[in-house]
Amino acid sequence: MKKPYTIEKFGKRLLELRKEKGLTTRQLADKLGFSQTAISNWENLNREPSLTYVVKLAQYFDVSVGYMAGTED
Repeated sequence: MKKPYTIEKFGKRLLELRKEKGLTTRQLADKLGFSQTAISNWENLNREPSLTYVVKLAQYFDVSVGYMAGTED
């Protein structure tokens, strides 16, 4: 059975993937055309991203949307 999506899993994965690439929130935001505040809010669990952003992040980090959402390992 697949694990349910939680914002905590998404935020943790985003932070881990960003740090693995050695990027600051500003650098990632600039690369993807997002605001630095949005990325910070997602990582700190203050806001939940729309599916459009999750897809763009998954494509950038070359992982599945399910991985980004925390439903896949």
